[in-house]
Amino acid sequence: MLLFLCSLPVWLGAFFIVLLPTALAMVGPIVVRKRYPLSLLVKNNEIAGFNFATVGVIYAVILAFAIISVWEKFSETELLVLQEAGASATLYRLSKGPDADAAATRAAVDAYLRVVVEDEWPRMAQGAESREAAKALDEVYAAATRLGENKPIAVGAEIMRELGNITQARRGRLHLAMGVVSPALWTMLIFGALLTVGFTYFFGLENFRAQVTMTGGLAAIVFLGLFVIVSYDHPFTGEVSIETHPLVSVFENFHRE
Repeated sequence: MLLFLCSLPVWLGAFFIVLLPTALAMVGPIVVRKRYPLSLLVKNNEIAGFNFATVGVIYAVILAFAIISVWEKFSETELLVLQEAGASATLYRLSKGPDADAAATRAAVDAYLRVVVEDEWPRMAQGAESREAAKALDEVYAAATRLGENKPIAVGAEIMRELGNITQARRGRLHLAMGVVSPALWTMLIFGALLTVGFTYFFGLENFRAQVTMTGGLAAIVFLGLFVIVSYDHPFTGEVSIETHPLVSVFENFHRE
């Protein structure tokens, strides 16, 4: 469900996550008022107001924590992609030369970047990985290891370090592509949103339109927060996603030289 929501266009996702739930939330006071008279609801105002303040503060903290956490993970994923691109660029530079091992290493890096951009990126949008990319990375290791054996020790060590950086960055982005927010936190966010909005139904105001409007405003803020979390929960899915530009740029730059 989350992958489906993330893959929707922003306007359509906003409709399903913000506009539609807000409209349904505004129907709630109408249903409650038809069943319970104003005189009965007014008696709840004092006690319900105290409890609502407590629930609202707790949920606001949880929602803010989730938004900050998902944004930090999204930024971390961007850094991993940049790290992978930087390590690939360094490996290109370390494999300069006319010998066969150097040419094989450059060709292996070329093949790896192509597979990652063309095959693994679309798979990550579905929370999966590419076996072809894993095989291409194995080829990079094989070619770069042979190259490092014929280089000075310092150069060979640097080649292996950059290979490790590529592997670490790839494993990191594949892990984060499956989703940032845990199921337990999602459960708390959803039930907390329903509870927070539902608390407004216990109040009774003489100006009924104002009550419905305030309920809608609160619901819109809550569901907007959830919409932000959904948009960033899968960093490689949907319109709000991490692009392949750093890796493509490395490939293009070194083919101009």
